[in-house]
Amino acid sequence: MIKSIFLILITSILISNEIYSSDYNNRVKYNFNSSWKLFVGDTSGAEKPEFDDIAWKPVTLPYAYNQEESFKKAIHELTTGICWYRKHFKLPAEAKNKKIFIEFEGIRQGGEFYINGKYVGLHENGVMAFGFDITNFVKNYPEENVIAVRIDNSWKYKEKATGTTFQWNNNNFNANYGGIPKNVILHITGKLYQTLPLYSFLGTSGIYIYATNFNIKNKSADITVQSEIKNEYNKDKEFTLNVEIFDIKGQKIAAFSSEKQIIKAGETKIVKIDSEEKNLEFWSWGYGYLYDVISSIRINNKTVDAVKIKTGFRKTEFKNGIIFLNDRAIQMKGYAQRTSNEWPATGMSVPAWISDFSNRMIVESNGNLVRWMHVTPWKQDVESCDRVGLIQAMPAGDAESDAKGRQWEQRLELMRDAIIYNRNNPSILFYECGNENISEDHMRQMKEIRDKYDPYGGRAIGAREMLDSKEAEYGGEMLYINKSANIPMWAMEYMRDEALRKYWDEYSYPYHKNGEGPLYHNQDASAYNQNQDSYAVECIRRWYDYWRERAGTGKRVSSGGVNIIFSDSNTHFRGAENYRRSGEVDALRIAKDAYFVHQAIWDGWVDNEKHHTYIIGHWNYTDSTIKNVYVASTADKVELFINNKSQGFGERNYNFLFTFKNIKWQKGSIKAIGYDQNNNILSTCEKKSAGNPVAIKLT
Repeated sequence: MIKSIFLILITSILISNEIYSSDYNNRVKYNFNSSWKLFVGDTSGAEKPEFDDIAWKPVTLPYAYNQEESFKKAIHELTTGICWYRKHFKLPAEAKNKKIFIEFEGIRQGGEFYINGKYVGLHENGVMAFGFDITNFVKNYPEENVIAVRIDNSWKYKEKATGTTFQWNNNNFNANYGGIPKNVILHITGKLYQTLPLYSFLGTSGIYIYATNFNIKNKSADITVQSEIKNEYNKDKEFTLNVEIFDIKGQKIAAFSSEKQIIKAGETKIVKIDSEEKNLEFWSWGYGYLYDVISSIRINNKTVDAVKIKTGFRKTEFKNGIIFLNDRAIQMKGYAQRTSNEWPATGMSVPAWISDFSNRMIVESNGNLVRWMHVTPWKQDVESCDRVGLIQAMPAGDAESDAKGRQWEQRLELMRDAIIYNRNNPSILFYECGNENISEDHMRQMKEIRDKYDPYGGRAIGAREMLDSKEAEYGGEMLYINKSANIPMWAMEYMRDEALRKYWDEYSYPYHKNGEGPLYHNQDASAYNQNQDSYAVECIRRWYDYWRERAGTGKRVSSGGVNIIFSDSNTHFRGAENYRRSGEVDALRIAKDAYFVHQAIWDGWVDNEKHHTYIIGHWNYTDSTIKNVYVASTADKVELFINNKSQGFGERNYNFLFTFKNIKWQKGSIKAIGYDQNNNILSTCEKKSAGNPVAIKLT
């Protein structure tokens, strides 16, 4: 059962939406985002319940206190410092004598937590989800409770116990949207319950669901549910663990249960059950098929605790330099995206449908992989990729180098927490241990964490580079082509150029000369100040290097790569603006020409399976304009027509690029037709001149 609490100052109003029948209502999960109060700055006594917060700003989480600065200010100019959040709430009457947990999907950077004036705990890594057992801190209904959080998002924040900074709290790549920019959830359970996957503070690992013994052709696999169960009663309990699986239409497709189990008073134990299931739909690229798995504890055939997890099943293999998904070779093609995945004026704190919109655009560009950069993505983006069918590479926390001492321990702890929290999300195929080469000993330590907490998830663990590693299970440099007959090698950032969307070409307003812009570190920065036409051409040129070394072209092959980045980002920049413009879409996800180029040349698992032709640019110029026309196509040859008159065939380069030189503009239609070697038409693209502008119409 999922409910929502809406609290206005002192009065608490409870609105519930029951998802399952009353048989499942012993455990309750509340959206805890509404009716918070925010104060930017530090103030004394704000942790006390009697503190007067009436003048504080009312906010609904997720809400970063400086999110309005997104793209308005450069990353290193984003406001940092202290802020406070407070919330008044009442527990429901039925919560008496039950367990109460609060889950934060993440804060930025370090936070001190108080309930009813009592100190609860401190969280400092600025990335990962965490939780507290607040059972002994809260008051029962009808008394009021107050939670207060003091957060510091300083770039120089240091771990209080050790004085150590966090390597990933970096003002180059990790946009600092401070406060509580992610969701908060309240959980109420009985005293015999399945734990939460929140290792920090709670020390628990929750439920782990995985599939083995796949038969893709026959659509079958063995499904295992492993649940960590805790008994906080003062006496032993006898129970069974029961599993029900529902398909995407809500139809029950499976039910199985354990033998009777005994759990001692105060004991935590893991119970594992499995069943062979048939007629399964497998999660895949562009096919985000998900099941609801309900794991429940029953005593005398009565449910006392039930947890619903949305997950999917897929088979992976990483061998012979190739990645296999559901027994099919797939070449990685996609984007290295800033984990903040931010938007102007709202930062990262957007509704789930906007996350789906953005991530689905990657799939619709025929990309199959998003490599989140430097830190673990928040749960909303992880789950979004599950839904839209987008493969993920999940980092924990890193910077541009290996680490040592306490900073390395921080990276291990973050990877542990991230794996436990996200191991049921099928879209994650890679665990990334660093945005730079790490030592073999460090790689071994990371593998030990993966093997302990996610031994059957079908995920490769590696890091950038790791070209000669005997421990990593994948690797790859940036900007270079690596081939392998052993572990897969895919490029982590194969193109880093930048182009502003409003600069079409040198012949279109505002007539920006390609490459013109300020120096970067006193060196030429023309690659970071491109127009759309040259940027799209460069995308073709760079991708060709990986396409020609794809699976099937030899014993040693490339597994593809990702282009940095998908959307323009409020992070480190080299061009004229105060944000990075390397995206194939701009900050509002309005596509640049490069987006449509990728859509044309990426349509297939390895080889191009569908033919596309795309004319780069527009067809609105002055009568005196003479320019090169560029066409991206998977055809063997391309012919260009203006107002149905042939302009001949284009010069082919990099397999996908066809250039028509010195084409004189004529008002009307420009059309490109792609043919095979036998002159059969494979695909076409046509653009037309627009009329004179008369009005702006919103659609």
